[in-house]
Amino acid sequence: MRRQKGFSLIELLIVVAIILIIAAIAIPNLLRARIAANEASAVSSIRTISTAMISYNSSYPTVGFASNLATLGGTCTSTVPTSTAACLVDSTLAGGTKSGYTFVAAASGSGTPTGSYYTYANPVTANSTGVRSFCSVQDAVVRVTGTSATTACAGNETPLQ
Repeated sequence: MRRQKGFSLIELLIVVAIILIIAAIAIPNLLRARIAANEASAVSSIRTISTAMISYNSSYPTVGFASNLATLGGTCTSTVPTSTAACLVDSTLAGGTKSGYTFVAAASGSGTPTGSYYTYANPVTANSTGVRSFCSVQDAVVRVTGTSATTACAGNETPLQ
């Protein structure tokens, strides 16, 4: 009888089946880890925006809080910060989308200087890039909600621990 070298078809199918089972177990965990990372980045970005709004209000007291997120950013390589381009957040965050979340920040209230602001973050694709939405107002407390935030925190959100 001749001696065979290599693997039989059955052996190869068993190895492929084992690899597929391991992948089926690992992929959902990888997706959950990515969602958790995106949510952590969104919380950090909301804190950054809140800090930038407070700094903006201190730097430009006659204006109050920044009118939008782009005002907190701006072209900051060779220019001096102004009330229309404060250079307080990076250009990615000032663009409104970062790590699977969209961000909005705006001054609220009437008159000048504006005395309040709100900011919120929603996942770009629910259940894929994130599960929860986050918001904050001038008290700078980050709050979490299970539904999409559309304006200022309504008051029924849970403060993030």
